[in-house]
Amino acid sequence: MSAIAEVAFFTDDLEGTLTFYRLVLGTDPVAEWPGGAIYAVGDVKVLVHDWTSGMEGGPPNEDHVAVAVRDLDAACAGLRACGLSLLVEPREFPWGRSAYLRDPDGRLVELTQP
Repeated sequence: MSAIAEVAFFTDDLEGTLTFYRLVLGTDPVAEWPGGAIYAVGDVKVLVHDWTSGMEGGPPNEDHVAVAVRDLDAACAGLRACGLSLLVEPREFPWGRSAYLRDPDGRLVELTQP
């Protein structure tokens, strides 16, 4: 079974976007650092991050939704078997083990293994 784990928003106006989500969500961030913050909405994280250059070999820094899966390698193998292509193969990142692909409209989707 899969679940939405995170929605990520990248912005040029970090302070304005942090204020917006603080007001809309009615809560303070559960984590903050220079360049971003995370809000908790039930079991879903809302990540707000400034536009910075992406890491080499990593996902593009753009808005995306993250879907938590129990077995990342099996989930990716199943998607490949259905004809889908991964943009970034499963690997370890500073935030955890993830893979990335795009939906038919080009939106970035992260698969993550908690």
